[in-house]
Amino acid sequence: MKQLLPVLAALAAGIASSLSAAGTAAKPNIVFLFSDDQTARAVGCYGNKDVISPHLDRLARDGVRFTNHYNTTSICMASRSCVMTGLYEYRHGCNFDHGDLERRFFANSYPARLREAGYYTGFAGKIGFVLQGEKFEALAPLFDQWAGGPGQTFYETAKNEGIAKYAAQYPQCSRAYGAWALDFLKSAKQSGKPFVMSISFKAPHLPFSPDPADLKLYEGKKFTRPPNYGVENARHLSAQVKTSRAATHYREWINDYDNSAANYYALITGVDAAVGMIREGLAREGLADNTVIIFTSDNGYNSGSHGFGDKVIPYEEGSKSPLIIYDPRLRGKNAGTVSDAITANVDMPATIFALAGVPAPNGIDGRNLLPLLTQPAGRVRDWLPLFNFWGIASAQSLAIVTPEWKYIYWYYGGNGLKPTEELFHVGQDRFEMANSAADPGHAATLAEMRKLYDEQVARIGREVVRGHGYERYPVLFSRTVGWERKTALLPAGEETESAPKKGGKNKKKAADL
Repeated sequence: MKQLLPVLAALAAGIASSLSAAGTAAKPNIVFLFSDDQTARAVGCYGNKDVISPHLDRLARDGVRFTNHYNTTSICMASRSCVMTGLYEYRHGCNFDHGDLERRFFANSYPARLREAGYYTGFAGKIGFVLQGEKFEALAPLFDQWAGGPGQTFYETAKNEGIAKYAAQYPQCSRAYGAWALDFLKSAKQSGKPFVMSISFKAPHLPFSPDPADLKLYEGKKFTRPPNYGVENARHLSAQVKTSRAATHYREWINDYDNSAANYYALITGVDAAVGMIREGLAREGLADNTVIIFTSDNGYNSGSHGFGDKVIPYEEGSKSPLIIYDPRLRGKNAGTVSDAITANVDMPATIFALAGVPAPNGIDGRNLLPLLTQPAGRVRDWLPLFNFWGIASAQSLAIVTPEWKYIYWYYGGNGLKPTEELFHVGQDRFEMANSAADPGHAATLAEMRKLYDEQVARIGREVVRGHGYERYPVLFSRTVGWERKTALLPAGEETESAPKKGGKNKKKAADL
């Protein structure tokens, strides 16, 4: 035994040395991949047997998959600003009908701060906003490499200036963004700096235009409807939500589910192929072992659940997206694990800052998710607010979600409607088929969720950004202020308007969002 002790001591010292070296290695590279309108269940690794997503499934097997990832505002312009800044919408002020992103907020975004810290930065795809008072082109100099596009961008590669050179080989944009990424990796490697590469895919956003080769994989197939599919499964929901564009527009998911699902899934398969290209490129350049990959989406999609299309409303399908984080430096520890923690789009910057060792701006709303990579059963928060400040007033709402419960307050009380509470036991009723707000057996839970709701309304009043039209929401969302006072805060006609007003460079038609 005495002879073994020096050997064991040397072995232990060697392991300790290796762990120390791993902990002080060069700063990691970061790849942030962002799809558009992808609901959480639209990936194979989330239990969907209809969609073909082998590379995302592999990414989940190698990393950590998050099951309760919410977009605090489930619409692209606001959500993308949340992801950049780590702030809730009412604090950064950027959304349709509310205004563009102020440069001061972008200055604290993860690309800006990491670039200041010595990272090589690149962005390609749909960024989804402009800087207040500036042209779209003002964004390009803020990155070392730029292939961003204005508006929704295009599925036709040739129409997107930043990736047009890949059009001959990849006429549909998803794989073209993968090709751009391969060139970026070479440039980043040559720079000698750690890098953060952000790619924002157009897919699977409408209008559906997948690569024909991907669509062929789904030809003639019938697809599984979710258990809450169809308008008959919305009878228990508020009258307010039935005035939303999710209920009045986007009827393709009700009128032709199989064709819609085929196109939607084919677009996701194209994104999946680009993910495979990027992982192969990282390996080829010798970068794979020190590059963290994050994959998520800007919002979910209702896809016929409760009879709704679109996103925006705070039910599970429209507000939740996939989130997968793979850190190769963990060397397989906890690979393939699942975290049920409540996570949010605003958590992306805090997590990226922590990866890079760059201090996060003071007071951001997001949380660092890195502890969940090694302790997936942990939590970073107990509850999360979900907002809708946009569109028809009768469908605007504030919701609170915990790991077990979701509370939604529909404040609108005009046109014969009454303010409505919804309480869903999402821990057991993931498809939100029973509203328990009036159930005496859940009175204590309702009271606790109301308390959290009221705390969030008060916080909006304290922290709202000025000049973007959010100052009225502490009153509108209040559970105690009467309707007479609220209606006075709504411009004439707003409470009955079903689409954004015309005019203003950031005000779009419903079909464009």
